[in-house]
Amino acid sequence: MIRKLLIRDVTLRDGQQSLFATRMHQAQIDRVLPIYKEAGFYALEVWGGAVPDSIMRYLNEDPWERLETIKKEIGTISHLTALSRGRNLFGYNPYPEEVIEGFNRNAVKSGISIMRIFDALNDTSNIKSTIKYVKENGGLADCVVCYTVDPKFTRKERFLATLHGKPLPKAIFTVDYFIKMGKELEALGADMVTLKDMAGLIQPHKVSQIIKSFKKNLKIPVDFHTHCTPGYGLSSALAAIISGVDILDTAILNFAGGPAAPAFELIQIFCTKLGIETGVNLDAVVRINKILKEIRLEMADIDSYKIYPIEFDITKDKLPDHIDKLFDDAIEFAQADDEARLVETCSKIEKYFNFPDPDEKVKFAEVPGGMYTNMLAQLKQLKQEDLLPRVLEIIPTVRLAAGCPPLVTPTSQIVGAQAVNCVIDEKNGKPYYSNNSIQFINLVKGSYGKTPIPVDPDFREKIAGTREEIPFNTANYEKQPNPSFPQYGENVKLAMNEKEELLLELFPMVANKFLLDKVNRVYGTKLKETEMQKQRAYEAERQKYLDLSDEEKQARLVDGLYHWN
Repeated sequence: MIRKLLIRDVTLRDGQQSLFATRMHQAQIDRVLPIYKEAGFYALEVWGGAVPDSIMRYLNEDPWERLETIKKEIGTISHLTALSRGRNLFGYNPYPEEVIEGFNRNAVKSGISIMRIFDALNDTSNIKSTIKYVKENGGLADCVVCYTVDPKFTRKERFLATLHGKPLPKAIFTVDYFIKMGKELEALGADMVTLKDMAGLIQPHKVSQIIKSFKKNLKIPVDFHTHCTPGYGLSSALAAIISGVDILDTAILNFAGGPAAPAFELIQIFCTKLGIETGVNLDAVVRINKILKEIRLEMADIDSYKIYPIEFDITKDKLPDHIDKLFDDAIEFAQADDEARLVETCSKIEKYFNFPDPDEKVKFAEVPGGMYTNMLAQLKQLKQEDLLPRVLEIIPTVRLAAGCPPLVTPTSQIVGAQAVNCVIDEKNGKPYYSNNSIQFINLVKGSYGKTPIPVDPDFREKIAGTREEIPFNTANYEKQPNPSFPQYGENVKLAMNEKEELLLELFPMVANKFLLDKVNRVYGTKLKETEMQKQRAYEAERQKYLDLSDEEKQARLVDGLYHWN
């Protein structure tokens, strides 16, 4: 039997978010949708993540309209998928059940058939509600096991910690850790499990171990998602294929590589050589890729790399013999679990296709690219860029103290910002944690959920003023205000329906401005039109009067006086 590999195309969400901060206008997306319908990908990731916030904030576009427009064009040809943070949805704090239920019900109703659900702490209890509401409304729950690496400590640091009676933990994020979480998610009702590596730090050997263990221990399909930032993306994707993964996330060539996902075209070449079917219409892919190149050029001012892959038509272009052999060699090395040569060979393939070089800073620091750039930006704002090496040095210490959260959004940003605070404290002659962000306090307190390892009660008391873990209490949640606009009519409010109310709950500041602009635009225009109609009617009536003869005007005056009361 011919093996099939399902492809989830992430170009229109993760791809554009990785390369140019989710700035594609609806009109640009509309240009590729008819061809995506022809392409026949298993799934298209088009929503969630940064999409709702960014398109309101920067493009003044409605997130729900974007989703519904895509659904109308794609129909049932491909699953539409979105990314959410479980109980946190798109924010930091957990939301009450009614908000989680309302969001997922409306998301499925508007076109999402697969909701990818992750929790930044890998706390499965934070995913439970979303699984329930997605499935109740007819969607599929794609539950994420977030891949992350252990904090790295030197022998000296380990020795000193032991000397002080607080030995550092050895391995935390083992294969068994990820398998245990996968089983928990399956038991909660997951329809599929994704090993999601948002930083691109997972190496091929570890991919093979985890995917093979998932396939052995789980009865549901397994997906793999990674990025190419530090240079492992393509080799790890191939390792996942060799290890039996069911679904693979890719982006089309011009939106792939660098900080984005591996390129579909390269994966297709591997699959063809391995006799694996993807079921994707390659002619359509070529046409989509051509339009994506045009769109990238249109967005050059915000393109994070401005390095474009070579022109390549997978349906007819023949690879040079030495490049074709690299694909064969990579397969051989992946099958032999020869990680070093596999990574080296895939790097040569990516170099031929002109993808960005691996980010050595991210690779060395073992932190997500976004976390790295955010810390650097924070230091630049303080004119303290020279402190970055020290910040990178203490990240493991800060992370361990906070319960060793996975370095994924938003916990990576929380840990990174706090590491900067600690180094600034140190430079100013103060002890670490003299200046703590509210997010770090909440993380340590337990507001975001359970951390992979317990937080030391002494440390929690120092940071949050309590020795006991205190979960976030949604009973204290207050809905966002939804003011009325009587000048526009009796029933006109800032949010006019449940979907708009949800935008207010999830993105208070951004949605407030977006919806206010919308109210003023829609109802202000209507009010202006009503006033203009009144003015036109008055002018018409006045002209009719002016056109009357003197006798007719006199008669109207007498008639008016006669009937006046």
